[in-house]
Amino acid sequence: MQILFVEDDPMNRRVVKDMLRVVGAHMEEAADAETGLQMIADGDYSIVLMDLRMPGMDGLTAIQHLRATPGEKAALPVIVVTADAAADLRERCMAAGADEVIMKPVAMTALLNAMGRMLTKHGTDGVVLS
Repeated sequence: MQILFVEDDPMNRRVVKDMLRVVGAHMEEAADAETGLQMIADGDYSIVLMDLRMPGMDGLTAIQHLRATPGEKAALPVIVVTADAAADLRERCMAAGADEVIMKPVAMTALLNAMGRMLTKHGTDGVVLS
């Protein structure tokens, strides 16, 4: 399973990458939304993890761009990973096209549960998370 984490903080990327390595998932990284959108266009990912607050384009705008992309990549599962605690956060993320929202600091169980729901909803291609 290929996962892309679009996140500007290298420590957050490292922590999540280590979590995913434990379950046998491969994660690629983008430090900003523009790079992440280009990697999605060029790559083949099962799930995108998207931070909201990044320099340049923010995560909500990036999700909106992804959802407006022609073709099947527009339906790619997106899990927002954020420290933002605004009361209307979940609604704003869903309105932008996100599938799930998990909070930082990322708990392994929250991450795997959200990924499991996305794989079930969008098809697993035989992938099993342990």
